[in-house]
Amino acid sequence: MGIANTGHALTLLLVGLLVPFALLGKALARRVGMPPLTVWIMVGLVTRLTAEPLGLLNDNTEETLRFLSELGVAILLFRIGMESKLARLAGKLGQASLVWSGNVLISGLAGYATAYYLIGLEAAASIVIGVAMTATSVGVTVGTWREGGKINTSRGQLLLDVAELDDVSSIVLMGLLFAMFPIITGQADGAVARTVFATTLLFVVRMAAFSLLCVLFARYLEGPITAGLTNLEHGPDPMLSVASMGLIIAAIAGIAGFSIALGAFFAGLAFSRDPEAVALDASFDPLYELFTPFFFIYIGMSLKLGHGTGFPAIAAILLIGAVGGKVVGAFIPGAVVLGRKDALLFGASLIPRAEITMIVMNHARASAPETVTATVYTAMTAVSIASCLIAPPVARHLLRKEDKRGKSFGREYEGRGG
Repeated sequence: MGIANTGHALTLLLVGLLVPFALLGKALARRVGMPPLTVWIMVGLVTRLTAEPLGLLNDNTEETLRFLSELGVAILLFRIGMESKLARLAGKLGQASLVWSGNVLISGLAGYATAYYLIGLEAAASIVIGVAMTATSVGVTVGTWREGGKINTSRGQLLLDVAELDDVSSIVLMGLLFAMFPIITGQADGAVARTVFATTLLFVVRMAAFSLLCVLFARYLEGPITAGLTNLEHGPDPMLSVASMGLIIAAIAGIAGFSIALGAFFAGLAFSRDPEAVALDASFDPLYELFTPFFFIYIGMSLKLGHGTGFPAIAAILLIGAVGGKVVGAFIPGAVVLGRKDALLFGASLIPRAEITMIVMNHARASAPETVTATVYTAMTAVSIASCLIAPPVARHLLRKEDKRGKSFGREYEGRGG
């Protein structure tokens, strides 16, 4: 009993130390213009290097931190889903869908080609990287656009729409990737073509059924439940109840064979259509700020910087593919929609890869460590950090050039609020 209590005490001590370090790291990162996730990953790496020799890491601690990271992913994706406005996007696709389809397709192919042809990774690992590369973390560059007074322009709204479509498509691709993972990694038996067809069909049917359940919940149950909670509870309680329902939906998705992350995203979408539920979002901030850092801290703890002599070279090559894929992918359709200068600015603003990219890599690493090796995982983590550091100064430079020209900021876009 005493030994068990000591183990729990060490776990509690470590978690208690990590929370203020995560909050301090976020504050420092924002002060110097860095995305918080870069600091959180570093906190995780330092934790591994210091806590392990001190005996603060054991099986119980590792399992607790792994659970907190999964909870952080669920809350992160639930928040992204709540902030998505699919109904509005569906009515205003137009230009956004053109830029989105080009940048997702080309960035995904660039990621795969870079990994498979230039680095020589297996097809399975290259597919994982390709899917991870389709995501965008536009929140990294939104601050730069806001500083320049451009986020509320038609161009800024188009950027947000494209990034939102990126998130949705990347999460759906992630779900399909994990459904197909046994086939991609060669673990499935039987004829490949038949297995691929059957797996894809099963995924589509299950996704349609789960989506229908979420739609029915959003249409008939969410409104009365949220209104009832708002009337009965006070302070942050309604939002906590909403978050608990989101976790339940995410858990149901996990039980049904989907990833918990995908289920959490769909749960967020179910509440996003209700202005009253979204109005509760401010109460969600403390929960989000408490648990989300643990996902990135756990990534940092999982890094193996000394593993493999080719890690820096692999990271550098993948970074070229990551930057080139988004810049070219946004520039080609963007030049038609926006003009070449605005298209280049868009491409630079879409470079960052953060949350969803690392969710894909983390899940793939946990599912098939022999496919997504420690070297590949560490290299992609470095790419994520580097992409988040590169994009803001480049976007800031291009925005300042726009101001110096004194030209109108691109053609008109019928986007948000359009």
